[in-house]
Amino acid sequence: MKEFSKEVYLKWYQDMTMWRRFEDKCRSLYLKQKIRGFLHLYNGQEAIPAGFVHAMDMTKDSMITAYRCHIHPMAMGVDPRRIMAELCGKATGTSGGMGGSMHIFSKEHRFYGGHGIVGGQIPLGAGIAFADKYFDRKAVNICFFGDGAARQGSLHETFNMAMNWKLPVVFVVENNQYAMGTSVKRTANHEDIYKLGLGYEMPCMPVDAMDPEKVAEVAYEAIERARRGDGPTFIEARTYRYRGHSMSDAEPYRTKEEVEEYKQEDPILIVKKRILDNKWATEEELEKMDDESRNFVEECVEFMENSPFPDAEKIYDYVYAQEDYPFLDKLENN
Repeated sequence: MKEFSKEVYLKWYQDMTMWRRFEDKCRSLYLKQKIRGFLHLYNGQEAIPAGFVHAMDMTKDSMITAYRCHIHPMAMGVDPRRIMAELCGKATGTSGGMGGSMHIFSKEHRFYGGHGIVGGQIPLGAGIAFADKYFDRKAVNICFFGDGAARQGSLHETFNMAMNWKLPVVFVVENNQYAMGTSVKRTANHEDIYKLGLGYEMPCMPVDAMDPEKVAEVAYEAIERARRGDGPTFIEARTYRYRGHSMSDAEPYRTKEEVEEYKQEDPILIVKKRILDNKWATEEELEKMDDESRNFVEECVEFMENSPFPDAEKIYDYVYAQEDYPFLDKLENN
């Protein structure tokens, strides 16, 4: 296991503060109608990607997730400026401005989405892992999904197949307590989602996902198990989101007091406290890092504002593989 050094904690702090400010800026841009459609923010869950990428082999491991997907690709190395451009439908975005908030993608960085269908990425994660095993890449796929997606039938089909074939995949449910507005307590007769793996004799465990160090420890064990050829692991990352399910969520299902209580466990505050307790940096140095994060997010916005929208004729480029598709001829003739 890689050590949790001063350098690791300072990187976590800088990354996580930037991710938080990025999401806050996205909220502002949505209210200004620069971002359209759906917008799902990640505030409060930053310790999960921070911990996982610390344990991953960033030269070959891959990641796939659901539609709350702005921060995961940043952790994988995707340029945040291109993510901001994608959110605002600009041609310089990761999907050419045609995917938007729920469809961030980067083959170069082995980040395979961003998926709008609840639970749709679970079998896809197993498929990526199957390819890794078939081609003997010694790579592992990290497949994230939410607590609502854990109730999809595709999870059970995928878990069964992944265990049968001992696929190199780590399944991670980011349990932020609410599937849209439905509490985990109301979705099943137990709240321990990780126990769904027991029916397949899959190694499974919960983790306090407000702490990146704890996340990294369980992630490392699961990733190494997969890389050895011993098959998948199922991790329940117990976290909390400080914003609504999406920007249209009025949050009638929880109290302000509950949110404030969880904010006392803010992963950024946990990392900051350890840095200060170990005298790895001063308050002033951390404030400087905060300023750098704020300035970089403004740079992302400037990049987006200076980027063009996609040309109208691009609308068919990523739909039809057959260039002389007859439907296009009919449109031109009309």
